[in-house]
This record gives sequence, C-alpha cells and structure tokens, in this order.
Amino acid sequence: MFEFRVVAECPKTGARAGELITPHGVIRTPVFMPVGTLGTVKAMSPAELEEIGSQIILGNTYHLYLRPGPEILEEAGGLHAFMNWDGPILTDSGGFQVFSLARLQKVSDEKVICRSHIDGSLLEMSPEWSMKMQGVLGSDIAMCFDECCEFPAEHERAEKAVVRTTKWALRSREYFMRHNDPERQALFGIVQGSVYEDLRRRSAEEICSLDLPGYAIGGLSVGESHEAMYNMLEILDGIMPKDKPRYLMGVGHPLNIVEGIARGVDMFDCVMPTRNGRNATVFTHTGRLNMRGAQYAHDFGPLDAECDCYTCRNFSRAYLRHLAMSGEILGSRLFTWHNLRLTISLAERAREAIIAGSFPEFLEHFTNTFHEDTKSDN
Repeated sequence: MFEFRVVAECPKTGARAGELITPHGVIRTPVFMPVGTLGTVKAMSPAELEEIGSQIILGNTYHLYLRPGPEILEEAGGLHAFMNWDGPILTDSGGFQVFSLARLQKVSDEKVICRSHIDGSLLEMSPEWSMKMQGVLGSDIAMCFDECCEFPAEHERAEKAVVRTTKWALRSREYFMRHNDPERQALFGIVQGSVYEDLRRRSAEEICSLDLPGYAIGGLSVGESHEAMYNMLEILDGIMPKDKPRYLMGVGHPLNIVEGIARGVDMFDCVMPTRNGRNATVFTHTGRLNMRGAQYAHDFGPLDAECDCYTCRNFSRAYLRHLAMSGEILGSRLFTWHNLRLTISLAERAREAIIAGSFPEFLEHFTNTFHEDTKSDN
C-alpha cells in the first residue's frame, strides 16, 4: 500500500519531485504538511484545508494521548474518522515532547517519565507506548520514538541522544512489526546528531540500515543558524537513500523550505504558519509583514498580489489590519488561511519547477526576492 517514486530530479541541485502512495491518497512531493497537534489545524476546518491544497496533516501522539485519550480515539475508529479528515495523516511519536517538556521529565534508555503539562499526572513514554498509541490513531505514517537534543549541546550530550535514538528505533520497529499493520501504516525513522557532522553521519547510517519506508531529519530548526542547518542537509543528502522520502521535521520558514528542497528534502511541517497567523504576522512572496503596522491602515491592496488564497482574493490590508487591531477571530482565521496557502503553494511551485527543469532559476529568484523583513514592515 506504500510506495515512493521520484518522478523528476534537478541535475544541478538534487531537488526531487516525487509521489508517495498511502492508503488515504497519493502525496505529491515536495510537500508542506500543516500541523494539527490535537486533531485540528488551528482556525481551519477540514474542508478549508482541502481547499488550500493540504495533502497531508499531522497529529501528535503525546497530546492526543492526554486529550481525548486512546479509549475515545479507538471507539471513534481512529484519528481520520474522529476529525473527519479523509486524506493522509502523519503522527509525531511524542519524542519531541521529551525535548520540549524537558523540565517535566526523567529520561533513561528504558523510558521517559514525565508529568502531564495539563494536570501533572504521571506519564511513562517509551518506544512501545508510542507505537501502540500510533496504532490506535491509525495514521498513515508513524514516527519512531527518538530523542531530540537541545541547542546548543555538547558533542557528548548529542552523541548520547544518537545512541538512544538508535536503540529506540530498533525497539519501535520490533513492536511495530509485531503489533501494527505495515499495509496500513508506514514507519519512518528519525536521524539525529545536532550540528555535528560525525554524529549526523553515524545516525543516518544506523537509522537508514533499518530499511524503513521513509526517514526524517530531526533536531534542526531548534536554534541553530540557517547555514548550520543547510550544512547538515548537504551531508545527509549524500548518505540517505535516494529511493525513500525524506522529511525535515519542524521546518516551515519559506527560505528554509526552498533551500531544503534544493538539498533533497521531500516533506516539511511546522506550526509557524498557524502560530504567526494568530499573531497577525504573515509571509508574502517577498517577505514577512506585521499586519498591526500603522502603514497598512489606508492600504486597500491585497495582502499578497501573487497569492491565490481566499484572504488575498477578498480582503484588503486595511481591513485585515482592522481585524488584527480589534482582536477579531476572523483576523486570525484569514491570516492563518493565507500563511498556510502560501507555504503549501511554495512547495507546489518548487515541484512544478523541478518537473519543468527550471528549479535553479526558481531557487535563485526566490532567494533574491524574499527577505526576512520587508521594508514596509520597518
């Protein structure tokens, strides 16, 4: 039921256009995946996600375990039925919470012991726990339980995380093959190693030797520079299998997406488009805008003239600023709608350029015209 094939590749950069076949549909890569941590992409309905071109969305094992809990999800028939989403779903293993909730936990090779961020109740997380819960969720793609390092991290600390990630991947695969259904769910491994070349090489070799359907690159976009991220991707591009999908976890900045695609990455996810949208911050084709800025009060042009989303087709910057300044819920929804569509369409346009043989020109144009902050935002 799972198959990945590369349909075009840029000979100059190695950027790939592919197709990932899943039980809930074909995913055309490169692809950006909106994050629906608790079974919902914030401010968006499933129908709206479909309208903006979402091919696959994410759920989070840790958060869904706490709310609504495995019993309700099992009774509902899995996450697809529970949230009324017919497309593919990828679930994070909960391993990132070992990193993001560090003050709440104790980590050993056997398991993670932490307390719920909701009510303080004790929770034990392990590879087996993660595989069991992801089986209940019924996602199309499940992730191996891993340990993500903080940044910066000493080499010794990062090495311990690499060793533990490999051990947990082996245990994840063993439980998955015994209890989950490989015909209905694919298991992806995760490469760690922080910003150390030797550790990234070691982790990639160990994780990729497990011969899983796909592989993720974790532990980036956690505070390191863009250059450090790109360096790690270039190293991994020469090691990771060419015939398996590559997923760069937690990356959603437009520049990082385009540069990641240029280094052989196929899949991306991040909360940035939705989180920024709820805070009246948007990305356009030329850079970032803070829509609370006074300069937009009399600007009756579209948010982004190049964008085809519902927001840009129907509302002016002046009206959108008014919503932001008034604290209206509609503002959060419209900004989120735009941010998601722009990020999804960026991957779509990169794919079109790869197939057309013009990706180097696309890359050069985007990196030359996109700026972290536009002049009008100063």
